[in-house]
Amino acid sequence: MSRPAPENALPRISSLLVIGALASGGALACAKSSPAGYAKDEEHRLAYAPAAPMAEADGEGYAKIDENEFFDAAQVPQSTFAADVDTASYSNVRRFLRDGTLPPADAVRVEELINYFSYDYPAPKPEAGAPFSVLSEVSDCPWNSEARLLHIGIQGQALAAGQLPPRNLVFLLDVSGSMESPDKLPLLRRAMKLLVSTLGHQDHVSIVVYAGASGMVLEPTTGDQQQAIMAALDRLQAGGSTNGGAGIERAYALAREHFDPQAINRVILATDGDFNVGEVSRDGLEQLITRERESGVFLSVLGLGTGNLQDETMELLADKGNGNYAYIDSIAEARKVLIEEGGATLVTIAKDVKIQVEFDPAWVESYRLIGYENRLLDAQDFDDDRKDAGEIGAGHSVTALYELIPGKQPPFDVQTGPDEGDRVPAPLGELRLRYKAPDGEQSQLLTKAIGDRGRALEDSSDDFRFAAAVAEFGLLLRKSEHAGSASWLAAIALAEGALGLDRGGHRRELIELMRVADGLD
Repeated sequence: MSRPAPENALPRISSLLVIGALASGGALACAKSSPAGYAKDEEHRLAYAPAAPMAEADGEGYAKIDENEFFDAAQVPQSTFAADVDTASYSNVRRFLRDGTLPPADAVRVEELINYFSYDYPAPKPEAGAPFSVLSEVSDCPWNSEARLLHIGIQGQALAAGQLPPRNLVFLLDVSGSMESPDKLPLLRRAMKLLVSTLGHQDHVSIVVYAGASGMVLEPTTGDQQQAIMAALDRLQAGGSTNGGAGIERAYALAREHFDPQAINRVILATDGDFNVGEVSRDGLEQLITRERESGVFLSVLGLGTGNLQDETMELLADKGNGNYAYIDSIAEARKVLIEEGGATLVTIAKDVKIQVEFDPAWVESYRLIGYENRLLDAQDFDDDRKDAGEIGAGHSVTALYELIPGKQPPFDVQTGPDEGDRVPAPLGELRLRYKAPDGEQSQLLTKAIGDRGRALEDSSDDFRFAAAVAEFGLLLRKSEHAGSASWLAAIALAEGALGLDRGGHRRELIELMRVADGLD
């Protein structure tokens, strides 16, 4: 059986955005070990260069990942997991590689590497009545010649800037002594100013800070008073210990006090996650966040810095608080998360999103879900509306990959005409998606048949091949026992042939990072 995951229209919604700072810095330190070609795009590289020299990761905390194994489809036909739109692992991996070191295996969450990138999925059709579009594609598995690779893509409804509800934001900022390095509080100020620059008269911002104690720095202020908001950010200084529990409680209380049912109510907490004073236990934090999310205020997490990053705590807070977790290693990443993807970061379009695939054992002998190890659910949890799951923001996409070992039936049915469209697809199984409206308690169900037309890898879409290359990158970084014939050169070649439009240059950046990892490995 699969292991259970941790507990964890656009109606007006409320959310708490936590920005967690990691620890000491990160200049690019790959000159000796990087192969030629690393700096193909110097401007893009410098934009994403870390803010200060990196520290060792000995003091950082990561949850242990036990990789998913293959399941016999006849014995366990259903695979169930919660949607995950976190991207922190990718940018965290990036700062390790740019520091000239390979990341710890448990820092590599393959699904977050894949979901960092945007894909050319079709937008939801209004007449369908759902906030998502769902697609699937099957082709050869690049690192396992005996397997097929199933690609599932889910695209959330996007919002134009003019469609965003008013924003009622509480910035909860850690100003303890560990926040004084350049990649923490100084970078945080710049990141918050980017967000403030997008606010208007209909929006409101409050600022709460905490170290040994918590306190109000800025009373609720309209977004058009940007000079006052930015001046308050400029006055922040780091010092003292970290009473994170008290800060979170105060931020939630402020969010409830000024709750606006017509607005996005979100609190932004900035910390490295090292809660060393106050309510510090994992269970205590979990209970606090789980209790507070019932008020309608959601929680999301951003991380900054290096060295004492408590990644496990950051992910826990976001999971329990109905939010998402991203890691800010540069001002360019702050712009990506808070500006370019601001709708997805701030506006939730669906909560408790669950995905279930039921495989037909006549066509699939065994299967393996790639990543999502800490999002797994039991099969019965899929129909249980009491079970917490993942949240999806406006414009978010979710991608999941499965390795499939074909059953005794042929991999696809007979050709009935000259074109690929005339090939009858093998009925591999059914994809099911459950979700609730942001303020709803009853889930809705979407279903889609999954078929395999026998398409070769070279005939698959750019998105299919690129996502496969990212997965191969993750398997190699983790030194996975399921990596098969994966190699850096093969992953690089696969990604280079699947760049597509590559808005923002993020796919090209991945190729640079692959070359760095190849040199380090």
